[in-house]
Amino acid sequence: MYRILQATCNNGNLILEEKLSNEWEGKNLQIIILETDEIETKKQHFFDSVDQHRLTLSDDYQFNREEIYEK
Repeated sequence: MYRILQATCNNGNLILEEKLSNEWEGKNLQIIILETDEIETKKQHFFDSVDQHRLTLSDDYQFNREEIYEK
């Protein structure tokens, strides 16, 4: 199971913006630290990539599943 949380570093301590639920109690956790700006950069790169591969379908386009399975 994984969870993505926001936190702020204050005097070397991470302060979570929300509390963890009891299901995490007593478990060992791995923490990966990414600066928020880095996440935004990766997100923008992803959306730029999606835009490059986007195609526009005509308004009257209909997906025909049966036609695909006939082949």
